Amino acid sequence: MRTIVKTGLPEDDSPIEWAIRAENNVYTAQIPINANGSIETGSAYQQAALTFQNLKKTVEAAGGTMGDVTQVIVYLTTKDAFADMNKAFSSAFTKPYPNRATLIVAGLMVPGACIEITATCHLKK
Repeated sequence: MRTIVKTGLPEDDSPIEWAIRAENNVYTAQIPINANGSIETGSAYQQAALTFQNLKKTVEAAGGTMGDVTQVIVYLTTKDAFADMNKAFSSAFTKPYPNRATLIVAGLMVPGACIEITATCHLKK
């Protein structure tokens, strides 16, 4: 059974949810969206840090912690953003880190964003 995780992140008319819980697993995609619904277009570090903060809000809303995140796939629009993303990732997680893949893509659907992530969490309950 699938249930929507109420994240508190801004909602819009897109046919998507910020996160879905299926039994003890949470599946989510995150972007650098501010609480007011605007997209953070600052530095790669600012965007990455906000994206991981949004992931934390989502995981906590589902009843977990960042330690429950098992995999993160990171999409960046330029290699130049990798070091800043890695710094934000290191601040968001502790060892053992989740499995991670990072891809450089031609663009993202969100104008001004240089990062988007997908993540999977396995909750204990």
